[in-house]
Amino acid sequence: MLKKYKSIKLILGDQLNSVHPWFESVDSNNLFVMMEVRSETDYVKHHIQKVVAIFDSMRNFANQLIENGHQVHYFRINDPENEQSITKNVALLVQKYNISKLHYQFADEYRVDQELKSLSDTIGISVEAFDTYHFLTTRNELGLLFEGKKSYLMETFYRYMRLKHSILLDDFKKPIGGKWNYDQENRKKVPKNHQILTTPLLEKNCADLLAEIEEAGIQTLGEIDSSSFSWTTTRQEALSLLDDFVEIALPYFGTLQDAMTEKHWYLYHSRLSFALNVKLLNPLEVIHRAEKAYSDFPNRYELNQIEGFIRQILGWREYMRGIYWAKMPDYATLNFFNHQNPLPNWFWTGETKMNCLKHAIKQSLEQAYAHHIQRLMITGNFALLAGIHPDEVDQWYLGIYIDAFEWVEITNTRGMSQFADGGIVGSKPYVSSASYIDKMSDYCQNCHYKKDQKIGEGACPFNSLYWNFYDAHQEKLKSNPRLGMMLNVWKKMAPQQKSEILQQASYYLDNIETL
Repeated sequence: MLKKYKSIKLILGDQLNSVHPWFESVDSNNLFVMMEVRSETDYVKHHIQKVVAIFDSMRNFANQLIENGHQVHYFRINDPENEQSITKNVALLVQKYNISKLHYQFADEYRVDQELKSLSDTIGISVEAFDTYHFLTTRNELGLLFEGKKSYLMETFYRYMRLKHSILLDDFKKPIGGKWNYDQENRKKVPKNHQILTTPLLEKNCADLLAEIEEAGIQTLGEIDSSSFSWTTTRQEALSLLDDFVEIALPYFGTLQDAMTEKHWYLYHSRLSFALNVKLLNPLEVIHRAEKAYSDFPNRYELNQIEGFIRQILGWREYMRGIYWAKMPDYATLNFFNHQNPLPNWFWTGETKMNCLKHAIKQSLEQAYAHHIQRLMITGNFALLAGIHPDEVDQWYLGIYIDAFEWVEITNTRGMSQFADGGIVGSKPYVSSASYIDKMSDYCQNCHYKKDQKIGEGACPFNSLYWNFYDAHQEKLKSNPRLGMMLNVWKKMAPQQKSEILQQASYYLDNIETL
């Protein structure tokens, strides 16, 4: 006889929080439900490593629940009864097990949140939503903090969070070291003879899971080595990676967090963002681990290393989520500069003569990862200078990166990277010529183009596109106090020089597929 359950508790693929109150005790009348569905794999073309990592994390989590005595119904991607939709699968189980009540945790993506809110009307049973107990702010906390303000200053929010959670504060609630932010000390490139000693990679076999995904016909992008998959997909693996990062990489993180090099694909970055975003790790435990390292070994860790890392999680990550829930769904339509150009085809292959873009894109395709400056000042910088439509930029970032979920991706991409929100997130557009790229990387050394040349054959495209951007948008940017100097430099250039630069930029934009 088929067992009857009183309630279903739905767990989404990014809700793998083992310390959630739901799991404190075993209730034989409750059925936990998890599912791999095409509605989630197909709304954007994802990197194959991202699909593998999420499915593997979900399966490991479900197995752990079963080992702990919980009842679990798990839909694998190729299960015959899988309707490939959250709503349809829930409706199937409601009928199958005579369910009278559905519980779910708040979804982090607006799209899924709307679907879950409609479940009560769709399936006709009692539905109740619960917190994920993961984030350090509520959905509307940032919106309330900045109520009535046009721009949402991250530094204000960051200090608020430091005080709220008592992070890196002395006994008088003042910042340890006397400063709130050490970002100015965290902008160095990798020294010429520096020996990189960073965290080791896992080597797991995912061939069976990969075969299931391919059998399902899921369309993906990027590359994968099924014999040496390196991403953490269990809580224990994520905790081990956290330990490795703190012991090996954190002493260098702050200083070199903006550095870019061809020599190493993650340098001193933690690679914890995927584990955090599927909730295998809690942000506060990661923050406290870094803070404790500094407290226990003050002679080993400089404050700028610790503060720079903590700011990414306590400040930026929570800030991005706060902006998302304060501004969605309208945020996904913003296009301040009215950019309309398509993304160049080589964004999907990395086949470009610009070495910085070639390296950043190929790395992204090979590893499903690039750190924040590669995303902001290489791929994002070019997309903004080239006038690419924000929708296309969003889709690329959301699909290609293993840690990209819309709540954190779209505010970084459409806001910080593309300035499509007109200044809600960033105080200015983050654009640069080749000089910044050369300052922070070794990319320019082996490039087809000449970093110091604005016009003529072999001139770096970033140089003419940079000034073309200011020329095209000077009316919208002239009131921005942070851009006055550069706009004035452009204004004072000789007419002939300006004309030649704009002609060079126009040529590159017309021939963007051959760059």
